[in-house]
Amino acid sequence: MANLRNSVSQPLVQTIGQTFILAYRESTDQLAAALTAEGLICEVLRQRDLPEYQGYASTYRCMLNHQQAWIRAASITSPTLIVEADFVPVVGLGQLPLPFQAHQQNAGISWLYTCAPQLYSVSADGFGEGFSTGLVAYVVTPLAAAALCEMVAEITRTHGTGYVTFDSEIDKYLRAKGFKNYIPFRNYGEHGGVPNPEHRRNGMSGIHRADVLYGQLAFAPAYAAAESTPLARLQARTKGLARLLLGKFLRLKVLRTSSSPLRMLRFAIGRQISGVL
Repeated sequence: MANLRNSVSQPLVQTIGQTFILAYRESTDQLAAALTAEGLICEVLRQRDLPEYQGYASTYRCMLNHQQAWIRAASITSPTLIVEADFVPVVGLGQLPLPFQAHQQNAGISWLYTCAPQLYSVSADGFGEGFSTGLVAYVVTPLAAAALCEMVAEITRTHGTGYVTFDSEIDKYLRAKGFKNYIPFRNYGEHGGVPNPEHRRNGMSGIHRADVLYGQLAFAPAYAAAESTPLARLQARTKGLARLLLGKFLRLKVLRTSSSPLRMLRFAIGRQISGVL
């Protein structure tokens, strides 16, 4: 289905140069072991506790941790995989396809885990251009990583060091720079963490799960200690289907103005068919 059948797709293990796991104080042993077993070269980048950081919002400190990875990714010639500590990959992640052409000059970011995704277009070779928020797991190209480092300075000038949902600005920022951003046919893993209380204090639930997965999870998510994993997965799948039916994943205006509406419908509907709960 879609880009899994695409002859130009290459597996992550053959296209990713480096994998960074972003963490604060969480244990990353299980995640690192799962990614290493997939053939990926992993390094943990931990959020720093500098004195001047004490007054920063946790979302701003999170952005600085991602910036650590972007600085490194900008100097690597191949795409970089970046995951947060609460990401739970599916079994076989290393053999799943890179969601864009490996040598595409204007490729920016591709989310491997999506939150509130939208589909903009589908290329002739099956890649879905689109939007997502959240940075639980994503692939970034060297040029896009350099651009995101510049975005940090812009967000700091605009919002300061307080609470900011910087991740929802990434697609718009990169597209303004001429990049194309991509969403996967299905999610490459799950957000296994618990809600960030800072999101709740600012009117956001902070709860998000993958709507449909490529395969079974490599290990139990952290939230399994407090809630049923099958129930959480069922709720996420139901929400994903509802977003499709309500025209939030593929908006009617986008579909009407598309030069390849049938291709977009196949992508949007096909991703929910036979996907793993």
